[in-house]
Amino acid sequence: MNRRTLPCLLLPLALLLTACGGATSASTASGTDGKGSLTLNIGDQKGGYEAILRASGELDDLDYRIAWSTFTSGPPLLEAVNAGAVDIGGVGNTPPVFAAGAGSKVVVVGATHGSSAGEAIVVPKDSPLRKPAQLKGASIAVAQGSSAHFQLISSLRKAGLDISEVKLKYLQPADALAAFSRGKVDAWAVWDPYTSQVLRGGSARVLTTGEGVVNGLGFQVASPAALKESGKSRAIGDLLVRLNRAQNWVFKHPEAWAQVWAKETGLPYEVALDAVKLTYGTRVPVAVDPAAIASEQEIADTFAGLKLIPHRFAFKDYVDTRFNRDLPASSATPRSYGKASS
Repeated sequence: MNRRTLPCLLLPLALLLTACGGATSASTASGTDGKGSLTLNIGDQKGGYEAILRASGELDDLDYRIAWSTFTSGPPLLEAVNAGAVDIGGVGNTPPVFAAGAGSKVVVVGATHGSSAGEAIVVPKDSPLRKPAQLKGASIAVAQGSSAHFQLISSLRKAGLDISEVKLKYLQPADALAAFSRGKVDAWAVWDPYTSQVLRGGSARVLTTGEGVVNGLGFQVASPAALKESGKSRAIGDLLVRLNRAQNWVFKHPEAWAQVWAKETGLPYEVALDAVKLTYGTRVPVAVDPAAIASEQEIADTFAGLKLIPHRFAFKDYVDTRFNRDLPASSATPRSYGKASS
């Protein structure tokens, strides 16, 4: 496939700036579910909580109401949590760090652990770059403050390089893809489903992935005010159990979920299935335990050291472990479908 066709293929993803990072956007209401007098306000993203809960049948017997609001990415979702407009929402491993670093009123209450194979540094198929150590002096597109940003820093360190030894181009995915496809940058640090999309396009290959260098965690983040209300706290606990069951359903029904996800996001079905098998279907619900907290502290300290966070802070101060139940440790092995096609 010609590189010029790739920006057109990725246009549907302009609305899918994932929890890993992205430009801010106001939320939009998208209806309610359930019954009862209590309403839980959930922040969502395209193809996120609402879609997976509905597809798995986990919205069929709610005894509380859910009011959905949709966001383009994790950062604005957490801004809404901080403002009390949203009671809970799901994001990747980096937005909670930036929210906490800004002193936002947010609390991590749940977690998942999955494969980091979709966190990748990709290069053009014909690039002379064959290993991360060769990135010295290269221009690399990355979304500032995203999980891909941390993955890039960690991958460079593993290869013996400092972030100052490469030329960073801070670009959001749509702009990064345009720069990458036109040869304006040497590499692109990115996450799924963009990774699966660009690989499926045929003119890119993976230089390295986040496996072994990033934590593969995602989080459910709640409002402290909601957690103090007994009714909403109970509903949050119930929601987390339903999300765990829904994630198990995804693993057992990857093709069905890929069909739903493709429809929700505008992704081609083949790309959606690649991303499910590579990343999103591998997730295991896990406890927010000391290891997870320590791993997030490392991310926080890294970004604070780069002056991208105003000050250092203790990540543990933004965690509530009451919903850990008997979930496995945060280091639980991600599920595996084998190598996804690309």
